[in-house]
Amino acid sequence: MAYNPALREHAANEVDEQRIAKGLTWRALAERLGKPPVWATAALLGSHPMTRDDAEKVGELLELSDETVRALQRQPYRTADPVMASDPTIYRFHELLAVYGPAFKALIHEQFGDGIMSAINCSVDVSRREHPDGARVVVSIDGKFLPYQWGA
Repeated sequence: MAYNPALREHAANEVDEQRIAKGLTWRALAERLGKPPVWATAALLGSHPMTRDDAEKVGELLELSDETVRALQRQPYRTADPVMASDPTIYRFHELLAVYGPAFKALIHEQFGDGIMSAINCSVDVSRREHPDGARVVVSIDGKFLPYQWGA
């Protein structure tokens, strides 16, 4: 089947609606699947394909349609959505990279050499830390270093 962004959006909406209706958090769903919370949430929103077993497990738990269970198993297209980029929370990550991206790059190269941090072979976590000035959002990214390998 050809890529159908409307199907992906419909599946993500059904997952979220059923999750809310059943009073479940994203973290609780991840725990039920035995997966990291950020990965599981991304998969349930359509950014990672799920195994048939995981898709069926969440389908049963949330009483999802067969169409949504199948959609959760499809290989997604991972493209930037200009509409999403204007969401204030997502925009702040763009802003963070615009301001600190060159420093991240310089420090990675200084500590590891010429290469990149993998966004494919990584783990990501979001947590809350209390602070006297108000709660803090802690985002941790643990990515594999991939050196550039120039070969013939």
